[in-house]
Amino acid sequence: MDFPAQVNIQKDVTCPICLELLTMPLSLDCGHSFCQACITAKSKESGTHKGGESNCPVCQCKYQFWNLRPNQPLANIVKKVRENMSPQQKKLCKHHGEKLVIFCKEDGKAICQRCAQSVEHHGHQIFFMEKVIKECQEKLQAALKKLRKEEPKMEEWEADIREEKASWKNHMQTERQRILKGFNEMKAILDSEEKRVLQKLEEDEVNVLDNLVVAKDQLARQKQCLRELISAVEHQIWGSSVDTVQDMINVMKRSESWTLKKPNTASKKLKSTFRVPDLSGMLQVFKELTEVQRYWVDVMLKPVNAISNIAISADKRQVTAVHNLSLKNIFLCDFSAFDILGCQHFSSGKYYWEVDVSEKTAWILGVYSKARNLKRKGSSGFVFDPNVNHPDVYSRYKPQYGYWVIGLQNESEYKVFEESSTSDPKVLTLFMPVPPCRIGTFLDYEARIVSFFNVTNHGSLIYKFSNCQFSQTTYPYFNLWNCQRPITVCPPSS
Repeated sequence: MDFPAQVNIQKDVTCPICLELLTMPLSLDCGHSFCQACITAKSKESGTHKGGESNCPVCQCKYQFWNLRPNQPLANIVKKVRENMSPQQKKLCKHHGEKLVIFCKEDGKAICQRCAQSVEHHGHQIFFMEKVIKECQEKLQAALKKLRKEEPKMEEWEADIREEKASWKNHMQTERQRILKGFNEMKAILDSEEKRVLQKLEEDEVNVLDNLVVAKDQLARQKQCLRELISAVEHQIWGSSVDTVQDMINVMKRSESWTLKKPNTASKKLKSTFRVPDLSGMLQVFKELTEVQRYWVDVMLKPVNAISNIAISADKRQVTAVHNLSLKNIFLCDFSAFDILGCQHFSSGKYYWEVDVSEKTAWILGVYSKARNLKRKGSSGFVFDPNVNHPDVYSRYKPQYGYWVIGLQNESEYKVFEESSTSDPKVLTLFMPVPPCRIGTFLDYEARIVSFFNVTNHGSLIYKFSNCQFSQTTYPYFNLWNCQRPITVCPPSS
């Protein structure tokens, strides 16, 4: 018998109630058949055995208990099916060979009626298999309902992933095009510079060769004159007549006045020597800047002291001195009136921000960590302790006072304020081959590093503080110093 036919017969001889092979099958007028025990139990539940009507468990047709009739032909088919089944397929009790119609909750397995009455299962909670199956079906229905409710969510997430994938593809394609464009532009710049340098070299070569041609012509004329003079001297040297005396004197004057002039030749050194730029180093510097720019935060500004001679823009990105005060007389020692902190504060992690100082002739920028020279005043912010005296501005901006900063004064003097074990401040002068219009500051709290980058000069490193002893929370720090022009914090999108 082929497999599909076997499956169909198996279905025809299975009780729709217990889902097992029919035992003593009884059939209804509607054509559906059931185990005698199953349909009898069902009829008792509905009261049909007392003369009432009930519904077929399969098609819901009305029937009365006395309408149930034995189906011997079907019983014979079931018998043949059982004979062809293996012991595992028969699903009979291995101890008594009877049908497994009871479920023991304690043991979690199906048993026969004789097992249910045995000492082994005495006191156990036992249920008819059809009831257990019904409860399981109800629970499975609830589980199915719950799982199907999650299908739309899964589809929504799947759509989100597709959308995100497409977005990332577009983003990557745009970034790829931007990178290719950038490198093509660099190649074009290099090609143009190569042509310019070679053209300049060619022009220098033409000039040198032209000068050498002129020098050669000058030397040829001198050579011709010299030969003529030598010939005249040789001709007159043997003269003895009075008529030749005057000619001899003239030749002598010519020979005495003769001076050999060395022609002007080109210098053996080129006027300008091409120096190959360290592109690898420049790219490495730019790579380092790009790496720290991954941690760019949108820093906002807030004044430290409640004073009226500075103004912060509405977007909290720019600070300006608004009154034309004599800055040399006000807060001369430390310029604390112009202290500005970032609204954000950091106690872990990595952070980067950039500041536009293109209009400034003086500024101080960096990181501040509250030290003992600062105290809280209510909730309004920080106030500098008046009991701490600083003889000059340099004495205040020391790491031991909580400052890791660099500064500009007098338009071109770049300073860094280092740690000092003495009361004398340790101030270093920084060399800036390209004056910065934009300064990048990078804070790595765990590594205790504060670095400054000259964004204007391809992101070259200006200075790096190491082993910074942050006492607690750190803040971005800004100071107008003695220049009234604004300081502007750049947004990450810039």
